[in-house]
Amino acid sequence: MIAQGDSAEHEWVDEHAGPVVRPYAVTRGRARPVTGTFDLISLVMATRADVASESGLGPEHVAIVGLCQRMQSVAEIAAHLDLPVGTVRVLLGDLVARTLVQVREPRGTTAGLPDDSVFEAVINGLRAL
Repeated sequence: MIAQGDSAEHEWVDEHAGPVVRPYAVTRGRARPVTGTFDLISLVMATRADVASESGLGPEHVAIVGLCQRMQSVAEIAAHLDLPVGTVRVLLGDLVARTLVQVREPRGTTAGLPDDSVFEAVINGLRAL
């Protein structure tokens, strides 16, 4: 919405909306990660504590590394950062390629499904939110 009297200034329709950044801007137009597939219950852990000085990382990358100082599932990362899971997967692919995070895929059973301990860990993590 254009403010009256000055076409260069923009005004929010809702003052609580805050800045809006589209997911494709965060991922630079990419829809798929450069590496990995990242299940919702895959567990992510940072390999370093401080990555703010790394070139080529956006604020979302730095936020993921900061959040993953303690192991988090992909779903938890998306929820904490209020980002779509697809966007988080692309960002995680960038971080894995730079070895800034490690991802542990869920253990499978003979049927290819994760065992109950994985589901329990995700439920406990979601309850902690």
